[in-house]
Amino acid sequence: MTAARPPLPDAFLRPVPTFTLTSSEVTDGGRLGEEQVYQGGNRSPQLSWSGFPAETRSFAVTCFDPDAPTGCGWWHWLLFDLPASVTELASGAGTGEFPGLPAGAVHGRNDYGTRDFGGAAPPPGHGPHRYVFTVHALGVDSLGLDADTSAAAISGTLGFHALARATVVAEYES
Repeated sequence: MTAARPPLPDAFLRPVPTFTLTSSEVTDGGRLGEEQVYQGGNRSPQLSWSGFPAETRSFAVTCFDPDAPTGCGWWHWLLFDLPASVTELASGAGTGEFPGLPAGAVHGRNDYGTRDFGGAAPPPGHGPHRYVFTVHALGVDSLGLDADTSAAAISGTLGFHALARATVVAEYES
């Protein structure tokens, strides 16, 4: 008998419409590349999105692993307060010097304890983990949170202000 996998994070948020999220590096249902692995390139993937509601005032981008053996998953990336004019992030925008991010964008602290993208690092032999990349279209210009806000509080606030969300899920196994 195979154990049931934990639900995806959106299962806990109020339902909202979807829009289109694509990536030149991450394929929905595919395997995460070595560039997005913590001990590999540890680089955030390129993402672009379209078809979001006209009343969108800002975006947030998250990456979550619901399969982490923590009892509560693992936050790999929390980026918010992106202006509604931003519809693409270049590869690596969430790492190092945050190239290409607009003024005012905020990186929340991930579960590695850093304010950036932290790549996949499932325990060896634990089986495949899902990495859920989500772009949240928000009805506010700013979440009113800072970089020290907990991942749980950021996630809850995103759920409250979301007009729509788009998700790409890829797997990785050590």
